[in-house]
Formats: sequence, structure tokens, C-alpha cells
Amino acid sequence: MEFRSKSSSVVAVKAYGGGAGKSKVSMYLVAPEADVAIEDFEQYALDRLHVLIAIEENRSRGKRAEDVEAAVMDLWRKHMRTVQSDDLLQKDVISHFVLRLVHCRTEELRRWFLEMETALFRIRFRMESPELQKAFIEEHKLPYKIISAAEFDGMKEKLAQVMRASGQGAGLVGETAFYKVPFEEVLDLVATRKVYIHQGHAYVPREQLVTIVANHFRSMLSQALVLTNRNWTAMFAAQEEDRLTPILEALSKRYLAPDYSKSASGSAVTLQELDGLAMRSFPLCMRHLYLKLQEDRHLRHGGRQQLGLFLKGIGLKLDDALAFWRGAFAPRMPAEKFDKEYAYNVRHNYGKEGKRTDYTPYSCMYIIMSSPGVGDHHGCPYRHFSPENLHAALSGMRLSPKSIDEVMEKTRGRHYQLACAATFEGAHSCQCDGINHPNQYFEQSRKFLKEQAEKATEMETDS
Repeated sequence: MEFRSKSSSVVAVKAYGGGAGKSKVSMYLVAPEADVAIEDFEQYALDRLHVLIAIEENRSRGKRAEDVEAAVMDLWRKHMRTVQSDDLLQKDVISHFVLRLVHCRTEELRRWFLEMETALFRIRFRMESPELQKAFIEEHKLPYKIISAAEFDGMKEKLAQVMRASGQGAGLVGETAFYKVPFEEVLDLVATRKVYIHQGHAYVPREQLVTIVANHFRSMLSQALVLTNRNWTAMFAAQEEDRLTPILEALSKRYLAPDYSKSASGSAVTLQELDGLAMRSFPLCMRHLYLKLQEDRHLRHGGRQQLGLFLKGIGLKLDDALAFWRGAFAPRMPAEKFDKEYAYNVRHNYGKEGKRTDYTPYSCMYIIMSSPGVGDHHGCPYRHFSPENLHAALSGMRLSPKSIDEVMEKTRGRHYQLACAATFEGAHSCQCDGINHPNQYFEQSRKFLKEQAEKATEMETDS
């Protein structure tokens, strides 16, 4: 992908070869050749982000595959629509390439984008008709061929045996088209004995075709992300430092969800409540910062920002916030020094200094992508803690051994937000709606504990 700086408000994207296909689904092999206004460049990416984040959120809530598919396609139609139907394909491709550029720059960003885009591709390809799926395979010259009637007759019994043994239903053999595929491309299906193998080829029912094509897409995109990062760093990063780079940085940490700059419930939290709330309703990242502040009587800037904006979001008023930080630092710092060196930053976060921006608490994505150094305590514990420290922290929350094992397993798989959701469930003994923001964790906890208290009161009244 090449960028030409036509003006400060236009991005010119140049493609190399390629052409439009018949299918609505794309392999995104080449970028479109188009001049894109900066506003559209960013908006297209945001529209697609809505869909990708929805995939992650629906997965984190443990929804069935068909429910995730329906929810994602509804959002796709809502956010990716265009005035002219012909523009939809261009918006699809442009938005993909913009987000590819956003997420190519670190391993963590690449992993997230690769996972979500592959899931989106799988859903959209599955929605295509058999005719369009076949056309897609032919257009991209993929080595998958529908077997002829003669080939089918010669191995019908073998195919039926495999489908019967794998629980796929032998009765469907006569109704299902089979694709002849190099066996090394479907090793997962080979390992689970879901396909018939003959002379180096696997014979795959059309219903399994989406798995093969999605694996091919994933492999292609994985290589493309590395190449995009290399090209961006070598050719464009310096010249786009003041124009595109700030947009890309902001998009990589964008969280498209409720604004937690103020308490979602609208209620205030008092200074006196904080100790109890920290133990009962703070997510692990904020609980850790809170305890470290009590222990060390100081936090570096990153920790103060992460915890301070969270406290603002749960409803701590400015005067109480100043009193909280002043008191926390007091054993090591006179009040006069605090007021001179630190109070400005607290007021600034509340929009009372500088540009008077009402700052929003950090999202999980922002916290996960942060890079705490030695002596720092901010960041995501599930990503940044050692296994030993994480296990100790979870034990400190009095999670059961079974819950701790579940959290550790999700952490090893780099599913950090799922690990946080599992922590919530272990700490509260209830189902979680998924965690994408520390303040969301807090709000869910407060809601659950309130409901529990109300039930207990009702039982006492009835008795």
C-alpha cells in the first residue's frame, strides 16, 4: 500500500494490480486505488472497529456461534452501509487496509487484528451461497476442486464411513458436494478424522469449506501484517509523523463503548467508601494499584493516571480526589509539596486545568497495550505480571483453586479480557457479561452486590 500526500486533508491510496471479484467477500490482496479524505480514512476504520469489537465482546460472553454470527452481521449492515451500494465494496477494502496499518505495528495488535478479521471473514464467507463460494475459490485460484461425479461414485462408501464415524451423518453424503484439498491444508480436520484421505488429498464436505478458506485467509493476513509494518517503518512513518501517525495511534487504543468519564450510575463515591470498594468491586488492575499506593505511599505518573481516571469514572468528586491523593502521599510528602507538584494533574484530569478536557478512564484495550517499565505498577496484570505474581494476586482475592486455574489458562492463551471476566465470575460466583473496561467491571460488581443485598433484605422481611 502506498500513500501520496496530495494535501493535508487527503490520503491517496495506490493499489498494485488486482481487480474486483464477484463475491462480496475479499481476500484483501491489494488496496483500492482511491483518494480518501482524512475524515473518511478515520471514519471507515471506526465503522469497521465497531464490528470487530462486537466479535470480541460476543465471544467473551460465551454466546453460541449462530448468535454471534447474527449479531455481527446486523452490525456489519448498520456500520458498513454506504449511500451507493457500489461504494460498499470500496469501503470494505479501505477500512480493512486502514486497520491493517493501525494494527501492524506490535505483536499484540497484530494478534488481535488477525483473530478478529479471520472471525469476520469466516462469518461473511459462510453467509455466501454455494455458487459464490465456488466462484471465490476459482477467482483466487485456491487449490480446492469439487470432485467429479465419477470420483464421487468411486469413493462414496468411504466418504460415508468417515462421516458416520465422525458424527457428521452418512445420510448427507449424496446431498453434499465434496472438495479435493491437499491434506496438509486441513491438518486439524485430519487429526480429528473428519475427512477421507486418499493419495495425499483430503476430501472435504462443502460445510467444512469455510474452515479451509479461513485458514488460508489467516495465513495470508499474518504475512501481510508483518510486511505492512516493515514497509510503513521503512518508507512512510517519518513523512507521516504529523499527519497519519496520530490518527493510527488513536485508533489502536480506541474503545467504542459507553463513556465512563463519569459514573455510569450517576451516583457519587465518597472517600470513606474507597477501601471497601477496592476489596469488593475493583478489577485486579485497579485493586493492585490501590494496594501499591497504600504500601509505597506513591505511584509513578502512569499508575496515577490509570487509577485516578478510574476513580473519577466511578464517581469520586474532584475535592475528594484531591484529598485522596494528598492523604495517600502524606507520609512521604508535605501537603504543600503535593499541592505544588501534583494537584494540577488531578484537576487537569477533571477538566479544570489546561485545555479543560473531560478525560475518559482508560479502557482494557488501552491498558493492555501500555508498556510499564521497572518500578511501574500500571498496565494489565494478566499481560504484565509473571505467572507467580498473578497467581498470588488472584489468591489475595480469595478465588477458589478452580477459578484461579481457569484464569491462568486464559492468560496463557493471551485472552486477557476473558481472564478478567473469569476473575469476576470467581470473585462474585455469578455469570459475567464480558469485560472490556475496568469501570464496566466495577459497575457490574456494584449492580450484582446491590441485588444480592436486596434479596437478603427481602428474605429477612419474609421470615
